[in-house]
Amino acid sequence: MRRFRRSKALHERLAEEGGLDLDAVPPSGARPPGWFGEQLGDAGIHGVARPRRWDAVETVESRGLRGSAVHFVVLPDRVLLVEENEPEEALTVLAEGVERAIEVPYRAEGVRREGDLWSVAARRIRVLEVKGLRGDEAELTNVGGVRELVLDGTRTLRAAPALAQAGEAEGPEYVVRARRLDGDLWEVEATPL
Repeated sequence: MRRFRRSKALHERLAEEGGLDLDAVPPSGARPPGWFGEQLGDAGIHGVARPRRWDAVETVESRGLRGSAVHFVVLPDRVLLVEENEPEEALTVLAEGVERAIEVPYRAEGVRREGDLWSVAARRIRVLEVKGLRGDEAELTNVGGVRELVLDGTRTLRAAPALAQAGEAEGPEYVVRARRLDGDLWEVEATPL
């Protein structure tokens, strides 16, 4: 039997050829946070649990809905914002069903299971009144004392004090992502960097 001795392990040689430093430590917060509940982390790696996407899941019976799925947001004043064209009474039944397990405001998704039986999943959201911004999506970052606001993919010099205040509550460096719900009401996610 012939034995071979390698001077370096294969992964070390490949990293070296690719110009990677295996001993480098990534800076804290190097991974971008998820956007409105998107999965974070390395699910599938042993010992790393998948983050929860939903805060509550309920089964509700509701008559009169035509489609197979519905998406809605319930604001702090219990106003229901719906993406699909469905009867308000039937959607209210879904919202009341999920509110047994979660408080407003929240974003929910309902899926028809069989007949009039629906599964409704919801997660709490943060809603802020943000005045003076045009567009539907905003991202405010503050890194190294440099603040940058991007509206619908375009950098702007506008100020967004409400978004800045949400970010500053997280720490000196942050990212705040927001999307318009209705009028001056925005769904906001603030994350420290």
